[in-house]
Amino acid sequence: MNVKHVSAADAIAQLNAYSAVIDARSEDEYLEDHLPGAVNWPSLNNEERRLIGTIYTQVNPFEAKKRGAALVAANIARHIERELLDKPKTWQPLIYCWRGGKRSNALALVLGEIGLRVAVIEGGYKAFRGAVLASLPELAPSLSYRVICGPTGSGKTRLLQALAQAGAQVLDLEALASHRSSVLGQIPGQPQPSQKRFDNLVWNALRQFDPARPVFIESESKKVGNLAIPDSLMLAMRASPCLDLQLSDDERVALLLEDYDFFVQDTALFCDRLDALVELRGKALVQTWKGKVHTGQIEAVVRELLTTHYDPGYARSIQRNFSQYGTSKKIAASDRSAGAMGQLARQILAEST
Repeated sequence: MNVKHVSAADAIAQLNAYSAVIDARSEDEYLEDHLPGAVNWPSLNNEERRLIGTIYTQVNPFEAKKRGAALVAANIARHIERELLDKPKTWQPLIYCWRGGKRSNALALVLGEIGLRVAVIEGGYKAFRGAVLASLPELAPSLSYRVICGPTGSGKTRLLQALAQAGAQVLDLEALASHRSSVLGQIPGQPQPSQKRFDNLVWNALRQFDPARPVFIESESKKVGNLAIPDSLMLAMRASPCLDLQLSDDERVALLLEDYDFFVQDTALFCDRLDALVELRGKALVQTWKGKVHTGQIEAVVRELLTTHYDPGYARSIQRNFSQYGTSKKIAASDRSAGAMGQLARQILAEST
């Protein structure tokens, strides 16, 4: 028999041993989350899946299965024509669907009959998701973190990027979450992933780090935009040594104007986002800021946001939540440039070896 069933834990442990990982679910299911490196070969596409579900509930299961079988067979044929004809006999895929296995087993059966050795995940994506969530409480605290702290605009993300370029292990949660973490941190045209996808991305990054080397990470709050950081990671971060990044106020303002240039270019969007601060700062102050934005005083508004909103809140939060912040090492970049951040990153790594 060329088809074998493997547990989610075994599939994860041997993930790199497979020639390909194939997600047999629909496009929308795949986009919500999928195994690392998986490609999408839908046994039923989005519209077909809705159609079969309707027939199942409004007609009867037997008619739905007949129609579904025809659609699945046609789709598998197309996948083989498009993806498989150039593959050797030694090509060994891992296949999964949602849970029940009908879609993955249908594809596995055909590929197995061709002569390929195929593995199918028992319990499908749902079992994989369960294995990820079960492993995070042990995985996250097994690593040694160095938390980059510093007020808004101090260049924490730029320093993380410089550390990564210098060869350090870096977990950039904001990059994984497609959000800059603050109230104004939503990036236009760049939606956040699902919570499932974010958890998976975090888990996949953590499992590839070397426990013998530190992992540099930014001092985030519990949520990055709408996404929650796994509790086990949050607890490990908050108990870890901190590096306190300093940058002059003028450089911070200039950095924010660069990183949030979309607000400079679209003042209506900036004013719309400022409304999110009404509850915290009051309608009168927010209206004052919006008036300044309309008259081109964006730099002044950014400076006031730092001194009035971001800095006081950050000072309270960092002291309360990160237990080693009081003994953090002060680090400083000469300016906001990539060159200055790169120099600081190399200095940090030299001192940590």
